[in-house]
Amino acid sequence: MDVTISQSRVEGRVRAPPSKSYTHRAILAAGYGDSAVVTDPLVSADTRATMRAVEAFGGTVERAADDSRIDVSGFGGRPGVPDDVIDCANSGTTTRLVTACGALADGLCVFTGDDSLRSRPQGPLLDAIQQLGGRAESTRGNGQAPLVVGGNTPGGDVSIPGDVSSQYITALLMAGAVTDEGIDVALETELKSAPYVDITLEVLRDFGVDVETTDEGFSVPGGQSYDPAGGEYAVPGDFSSMSYLLAAGAVAAAEGEKVVVEGARPSAQGDSAIVEILEAMGASIDWDREAGEIEIGRASLSGTTVDVGDTPDLLPTIAALGAIADGDTVIENCEHVRYKETDRVSAMAEELETMGASVTEERDRLTVHGGESDLVGARVDGRADHRIVMSLAVAGLVADGETVIEGGEHVDVSFPDFFETMASLGVAVQRGE
Repeated sequence: MDVTISQSRVEGRVRAPPSKSYTHRAILAAGYGDSAVVTDPLVSADTRATMRAVEAFGGTVERAADDSRIDVSGFGGRPGVPDDVIDCANSGTTTRLVTACGALADGLCVFTGDDSLRSRPQGPLLDAIQQLGGRAESTRGNGQAPLVVGGNTPGGDVSIPGDVSSQYITALLMAGAVTDEGIDVALETELKSAPYVDITLEVLRDFGVDVETTDEGFSVPGGQSYDPAGGEYAVPGDFSSMSYLLAAGAVAAAEGEKVVVEGARPSAQGDSAIVEILEAMGASIDWDREAGEIEIGRASLSGTTVDVGDTPDLLPTIAALGAIADGDTVIENCEHVRYKETDRVSAMAEELETMGASVTEERDRLTVHGGESDLVGARVDGRADHRIVMSLAVAGLVADGETVIEGGEHVDVSFPDFFETMASLGVAVQRGE
């Protein structure tokens, strides 16, 4: 679906969608247990994939008609062998989290997904499962899905790189709590995207699961149960999705007006760094942490330098902001961002260049020369990636003319009503077939 964004001014109050990262973990945590209710979840293409996996393992998942809650009857710590292949669609988070879960089954589980997902690296996680006594293979022998796992993995000690994907660590910690022996994770390299592991630790604590941080990495004792206080878990607002709303306010708020984003309560989310990044660029921003509201107005932005080692999902937003700001915006430590739904480093470089931006791309660094950029409307490719689509929409707010974004439907992965939300702020949005 093509979506056309015209130069617009924005103002008003909106609510951020619930966190995708927390929702994934909460649904699977509830699945590992006997029963739990997940309130305020994000129901999207990605999280529906995790729901399907929980059901394939023997649980049941019932959504309220308005998607305000999900009632999960779990599989009590031991997943059953699925009747069929589990299709994780485009969700890398689902794939990694349920791969470790499937390794606990007595038989074999098969996981696959779409073209993009089948190109993403899973080898370190497969190797980790093998170290723990389970069976784990890539059907093509290339460390990519389709994956076959199982073998009633008992747990034990495992060594794994920390600089490919933090989701491997999350998967092992979640599964380790219900193994017989527990799992001790030793990191071979520095942990990147560490705040996402912090999210995992927060969710595990809320579900009554103990995890220790060690000198080598992490240790989760086995034989534990997933049981949130009162049988319920509430999902916080999503700062990754919030970044597009805040960016829109910073570059396109109407004169004298503000954009107010609700649902911004503090949590372990590393992507809350978008507030500090916008402040560093000169945005007029105020975060009432107690009320969970962020107010932002338009300002003349200046380039800055940002290390996205812990916040890879912010790269597209920062790149779009950099194309509008004065001076250079340098995004460092970003090689791991190439292994997402698409190579987001190249995708943002190429699509912003199509819109008239000046960009220098290196393997681990992206520099957007805002002072040399003059954005104009163009037809751009969203690369079947929700974050690329939404970031290009931000750029389209200030580009001269109309920006046509191909693949607008992919926002369903994390922010299904993104374009409706933008329209409510005053953005001129047209959707094609």
